[in-house]
Amino acid sequence: MNTQKKTTEEAGIDGRVLARRNEIKVLRALHRFGWLRTKDVAAIVWLPWSSKPDGAPNLVPHRAPISALRMAQRTLKRMKLQRQVLVAMAPDGGPLYALSEAGARALRDMGIDADSGKDLLRTFSVSHYRHRCIANSLAISGLLQGYRVSTEREVSRGLWPGGEAGIAGKKPDALLRSGEQWYWLEVERSARNARDGDTLLRWLGHMRGQVFGIPRAPVAPGAVLAGVIFICRPSFKNKLERALLALGWTREQLKALIMFETALYSLEDITFR
Repeated sequence: MNTQKKTTEEAGIDGRVLARRNEIKVLRALHRFGWLRTKDVAAIVWLPWSSKPDGAPNLVPHRAPISALRMAQRTLKRMKLQRQVLVAMAPDGGPLYALSEAGARALRDMGIDADSGKDLLRTFSVSHYRHRCIANSLAISGLLQGYRVSTEREVSRGLWPGGEAGIAGKKPDALLRSGEQWYWLEVERSARNARDGDTLLRWLGHMRGQVFGIPRAPVAPGAVLAGVIFICRPSFKNKLERALLALGWTREQLKALIMFETALYSLEDITFR
């Protein structure tokens, strides 16, 4: 998907042509993300994208205006009637959209190796839903800021620079790239067990050696790790900082490589009363 900026030329485009352009943008977004909420589609398709990032990522969740939400609702309703998209009910009661076989076929006709998202909508836990919503929101915010983005769906399929193997055996929940700089995003909704915690500490230790070694080593060809960003609770932040300091990290190294966001996103499961 290219930078999306409304131009004065759009005023002269036939409405049907413009509608089809927007439908293709929706299909491409669903292919990249797996499934999306209405507000996600509104942000991706109807909000402007920066041409390039300005500094470190701003993780504030995207907010599509009412006009964009209405455009997204009308477009998705039309695409549902055309059987280009599938719709299911999310755990919080809102609709989720994914590619239908017809929508995937339309992308394949354009040379994009797309598949139906029917299996993605069949079963997922509330925990998985909340995790994916946050990861998608982070990726969308990155797109709007001009980053090259690897979504959680793309990463899970090996369709990102780290491939199937990952980087030192690990994959992010989203990756933001600007030139040679990589920002690695991790959504931590719950405490890790001891084994997973030790694995994370070893991986961070490996990245510390790459970043602060002399000479500085790339994490992948032409890429340097600019930061690892955790979206987490304050308790996770405090525990991880204590563990890293105990392993010999300096506070300067922590500040230079690791960032925490503990307030912008709700990490609680949806509750039903």
